[in-house]
Amino acid sequence: MSSETLVLDAQLDTAALFGLYDAHLRAIEEALEVTLSARGQQLVIDGPATAVAAAKQVLGELSDLQTGGTPVGPDDVRFILSKLSDQQRVTEPVPELHGLATRVMPRTANQAHYLNATIHNDLVIAVGPAGTGKTYLAMAAAVSAYNQKQVRRIVLTRPAVEAGERLGFLPGDLIEKVNPYLRPLYDALYELMAPEKAEKLLAQGDVEIAPLAFMRGRTLNDAFIILDEAQNTTVNQMKMFLTRFGERSQVVVTGDPTQVDLPPGEASGLADVTTLLQGVEGVSIAHFNDDDVVRHPLVARIVRAYAARDQGRAGAS
Repeated sequence: MSSETLVLDAQLDTAALFGLYDAHLRAIEEALEVTLSARGQQLVIDGPATAVAAAKQVLGELSDLQTGGTPVGPDDVRFILSKLSDQQRVTEPVPELHGLATRVMPRTANQAHYLNATIHNDLVIAVGPAGTGKTYLAMAAAVSAYNQKQVRRIVLTRPAVEAGERLGFLPGDLIEKVNPYLRPLYDALYELMAPEKAEKLLAQGDVEIAPLAFMRGRTLNDAFIILDEAQNTTVNQMKMFLTRFGERSQVVVTGDPTQVDLPPGEASGLADVTTLLQGVEGVSIAHFNDDDVVRHPLVARIVRAYAARDQGRAGAS
């Protein structure tokens, strides 16, 4: 057993760092099997030597977050703890993102690889379950590229496919009818850009959010283009989209092959293109799994439960 006293910077807000009723400390204790005892700005860590070192690393990263102006929450504790396993450790260099309204960092090795791929490839295809950061990180890369004047505009699109529901008649003009399908893209944009800047860029056309059908017949130069929910494209729609981008443009395609809402018997363009473009120069295919889920930890457990059931059905057939 080992014991070490960690002296925290006097400027740190230990109440926020430790969490409500020391919830952050309790989470670290449970995950690493250590004991943490707080005395003012001092924190005593007791446990196996390797666990004590790991706890110091977690607390150090949480302290750095707070020092950098980011409020520390339960998600941050979970994210940092997840990086401690060999499988999740982020080892490759993390690219710098410029001018974002919120701090964005890859939380897993797959996310770091993906973020680097968006910078070094003309086309990146991201495949994996919900909550793995596919769209959010692509949006962060797009905003950063725009801020550095690497592209003149950002184009965000997704197919307008109903998720197993019948929405019926929607009032309003064409844009108002399709806006519900595009809302997740707006949400990500407003989180990564100051609202007033986002509104200005939308108004002047430097940021465009449109359904996939609006892409037909266009050539998109000097643009960072993101196709979200690509599992709901048909093979022909995917071909149409991928032949739209022109000179000095980057494309990121994201999708979850387990959440296809196409009619029965209709092949998914995402599944088709992932196989078709494997190994093609200039194309990177990033794969995510439930270990990369960075939403509420229950989301990862839900993803695993569905995956296990689907595998069981496949084995029985």
